[in-house]
Amino acid sequence: MKILIAGLCAGMLLACDSGSKSEEQALVDAIDISNGDSEAVSAEVNDILHRIPSPLEISVLLKESGKSYNPAFLNSPDNAERYNTNYRKALNLGIYGTDLGYTNIYEHSQDGIKYLSTIKGLADELNIGQFFEMETIGRLAANSDNLDSLLLITTQNFNNINHYLQTQNRSGLSVLFLTGGWLEALHITCQVEKLNPGNTQLRETIGQQKIILESVMHLLSLYGENDKNMTALLGDMETLKKSFDQVTITSVYKPSTYEVVNGVMMVKDNSTCIIDITDADIENIRTATETIRTKITS
Repeated sequence: MKILIAGLCAGMLLACDSGSKSEEQALVDAIDISNGDSEAVSAEVNDILHRIPSPLEISVLLKESGKSYNPAFLNSPDNAERYNTNYRKALNLGIYGTDLGYTNIYEHSQDGIKYLSTIKGLADELNIGQFFEMETIGRLAANSDNLDSLLLITTQNFNNINHYLQTQNRSGLSVLFLTGGWLEALHITCQVEKLNPGNTQLRETIGQQKIILESVMHLLSLYGENDKNMTALLGDMETLKKSFDQVTITSVYKPSTYEVVNGVMMVKDNSTCIIDITDADIENIRTATETIRTKITS
């Protein structure tokens, strides 16, 4: 996953009675220990994470749609103080990572600085702040010409964070970063499409998320059996999945071709997909996405 979630950026325990676990400790037990950081599960998580498209790349598509920058689509950095558990911090770290990518693509560096600061704060609270070299990231984020370098650092940072969390029996947090970042990308895409309903590429991008959603739900299912928050989140994703039920994706196979790029033989996949998605489908997806996002960001 070339995810901006942790790379671009990117515990408080709740007091309880002495005879019961805190909400935070329950999360740790559920997503970071019981289901496993077995080698098989970790390998499966890594495989899926690397197949998820980058929300930063989706931000490029949004700008190319011709619509102007709209900060109202984003989660305000001021909301960060509301997130008082690692579960909420991790989800919103993913969301803020997508928002930072959006501000970068549109070259709104002042907003980007605010998101960088918020992301760094959440990362520190999650004990992963050591992976964020903010001076370098801030310099790259201030100039959209550095997009390739920013994507590279993003990928490297996320891989490092994911590996670190696995060694600490905390890999479930990687799944939360992913879920938050992906959901925010879907949210922004739906909002832009609403203002630009004739854009076929935006409509198809929304429809393609049906496949991604299945992967996200599978990841959540690996960690959510013993925690009420993860169970509830998976239930919300089930509702979102229903809004995609009428969307059909048909693969059209075309033989691969080969070309030499900088002296290296490259394989080009020429297969395509046909996305059948209606206005009603998009409205249902937009509504379900907003409901879930509001729960996470409020």
